[in-house]
Amino acid sequence: MDSLEFLQCETGENPVGCVIWMHGLGADGTDFEPIVPMLPLDVNLRFIFPNAPVRAVTVNGGMEMRAWYDIDPASPLASNDDILASVDAINQLVEAQVANGFSYDQITIAGFSQGGVIALELGLGHQQRLRGIMALSTYVNDHEHLVERVGFANVDTPIFMAHGVNDASIPITRAITSRQALMDLSYQVQWQEYAMGHQVCQQQITHIGQWLNSIYHP
Repeated sequence: MDSLEFLQCETGENPVGCVIWMHGLGADGTDFEPIVPMLPLDVNLRFIFPNAPVRAVTVNGGMEMRAWYDIDPASPLASNDDILASVDAINQLVEAQVANGFSYDQITIAGFSQGGVIALELGLGHQQRLRGIMALSTYVNDHEHLVERVGFANVDTPIFMAHGVNDASIPITRAITSRQALMDLSYQVQWQEYAMGHQVCQQQITHIGQWLNSIYHP
């Protein structure tokens, strides 16, 4: 996969951390950029919003759109190679930020929906300790084999999981199953659920800002 295009913004000078935040299916890097000024942050952070590559998506009749992986309901694990390729591409962004002066422990991996699958896959398996993992309206891919893929560098890394109780795209039961799989492996999961669908709400934006403050506070 070619290196990814991305948007970058900073909330102030000398950011103490970097959040790499992946969008959902069919969206792009502009999707979550407007949320940054709404976050009640008391630390300065850099935000990176990458664009997924354009690919044909089976569940949408083969239509081409930005996607971190194909979704084929008839073959749920057929997307594994795509997921690994996207993890590698995001890892290149992580390495670029490290080359720019951040330590791994200053980097948080975040994602919504499909992007959250990539965030969890990358964060749980990363060989270096990261600052946090944020998984919004998402799930753990192939959770039954999770133990075979995780590294223990991030077993104490804070994980923020949030989901809408009325989510029709990814039912909350799937997220709850994923949370349990993580907790069974002793991961530290902060869980929030909201009266919403497959989206982000104001209360959640407040909670995301508070969580980022808590993990980056000196």
